[in-house]
Amino acid sequence: MEQNETLQTISFSIILHAGNARSLSMEAIELAKEKKFDEAEKKIEEAGQEFTEAHHFQTQLLQKESSGESQDISVILIHAQDHLMTSMVVKDMANAIIGLYKEIKGE
Repeated sequence: MEQNETLQTISFSIILHAGNARSLSMEAIELAKEKKFDEAEKKIEEAGQEFTEAHHFQTQLLQKESSGESQDISVILIHAQDHLMTSMVVKDMANAIIGLYKEIKGE
């Protein structure tokens, strides 16, 4: 596979898994709102698994770069990194919100 195609494939994989993690984190907030805390925690765990997958692809890029194989910076790669980072913030905020719901609801 050509370097550009590989970079795009990896970038889209990061976007996919980060997007899944973000969605799962948002679902967790909704479950906590309904006092379904065990289900919310499971969604957060699933989000963590998605982040692990996203980081796996990100690590591939880092390893290539550190071994001297330079990568072209593309808008898709920038978007993937941005998507990953904002999704991580959503998960962190979801954990905080779930904690607040637990406190408010007396759990």
